[in-house]
Amino acid sequence: MKMWGGRFDREPDREFFEFTSSLSFDQRLYRYDIKVTKAWAGELAKADVLTSEEKSGIQSALEKIEAELDSGAFEFQPTDEDIHTAIERRLCEMMGPAGGKVRTGRSRNDQVATDMRLLVIDESGQVAALIRVLQGTLLEKARQTLDLAVPGHTHLQQAQPVLMAQLLLAFLFMLERDHRRVRNARAFADSMPLGAGALAGTGLGIDREALAEELGFSQPSPNSVDAVSDRDFVCDLLFALSMSMIHLSRLAEQIILWCSQEFALVELDDAWATGSSLMPQKKNPDGPELVRAKTGRVLGSLVAMMTVLKGLPLAYNRDLQEDKEALFDAFETTAGCLSLLERTVATMVFNPERAAELLAGGFTTATDLADYLVQKGVEFPEAHRIVGEVVMHAVKERRSLNELTFKELQSFSDALDEGAMDYLSVDSSIGRRGQTGGTSRRAVEKQIADGERMISGV
Repeated sequence: MKMWGGRFDREPDREFFEFTSSLSFDQRLYRYDIKVTKAWAGELAKADVLTSEEKSGIQSALEKIEAELDSGAFEFQPTDEDIHTAIERRLCEMMGPAGGKVRTGRSRNDQVATDMRLLVIDESGQVAALIRVLQGTLLEKARQTLDLAVPGHTHLQQAQPVLMAQLLLAFLFMLERDHRRVRNARAFADSMPLGAGALAGTGLGIDREALAEELGFSQPSPNSVDAVSDRDFVCDLLFALSMSMIHLSRLAEQIILWCSQEFALVELDDAWATGSSLMPQKKNPDGPELVRAKTGRVLGSLVAMMTVLKGLPLAYNRDLQEDKEALFDAFETTAGCLSLLERTVATMVFNPERAAELLAGGFTTATDLADYLVQKGVEFPEAHRIVGEVVMHAVKERRSLNELTFKELQSFSDALDEGAMDYLSVDSSIGRRGQTGGTSRRAVEKQIADGERMISGV
């Protein structure tokens, strides 16, 4: 059974049929397709297209078909062009000609658009939940590292001392933006195309408002032509997933750096690392590395989908079939990466001794020394120059700033009195940055409290 053919004298070429078939990937939509068809059958009964008995029989048969698909007992046929064809073919096998009535007034155009919106709504919710889990784990690690000072970096060069907790919280707030984008993508999908037909709407007396409410939409689509050709909502979710993956890739890169021997700030749990087939000593961060690489797949899906939409004439075109594989793969990839990094973060262990070593060997409190000079009345450009000379002296002497004596400091400026020595301390540097968003313990504790309230709101 096909959904078309009367206008054709012969069957399509097999190779052409296989090329245009979407059954291999759109099977994922079967639950939504059945849900939409059951609701449509109910409206057809109200419009006197189906009898009450036919409606009940169709809805009961669809439930059996869903059970077959759930269990894997459903037998696909070579002539099944897509999941919609397969379900209708099976429905007709069970119901006879009455099964075919369910297509009345409906096109695959508005049917698949509705299916896809339902899927995007569900997948947006799943990604949002996974983001929340990772945020919760980052919060817990931040609590554990409230007293762990580490070098902060710009340009991958040691910059200023910060609390490790604040670095972890930076990712929590990145993920919060991702969470909002995913929720926005869900909202953009919340408009029901069903009833738009192929493009011009349906000639039947269908109550689209009631149908939208039954399917869980807040409203029916306002324009039937736009309804069947719109895939902006797919791009919206793909963009949200792409930004999430970019942030996950940054977190992955940070973990990779931290667990290198050069940083040695983090030890990965054995369950979330791999070894080398040649070098017995290796412990590789393969999980984060794959997250970093898989980001390209998700970005590629976004670019592919936007390219599909570029220049499409109204209304539906078969190009839109390409929305599915891109979205399905991007969702699975992002969901998998969120889960993997959550477990990686949850089980990694920090190395306080190494953090202290790194801080002792750098010049991370140089800015504090310049600030001290400013407090003593020195203009900042001059303070910057003076401290630069101090650092150059320390470099030549192969010592850190806090290893310099008071006499050495004072030789660069009379304004560097004994109080300047306190400004070379990592603890005092961190403690002075207590403004909102800063790295002092009190400021970071507030960020943790803000984060807890933020994610508890779901």
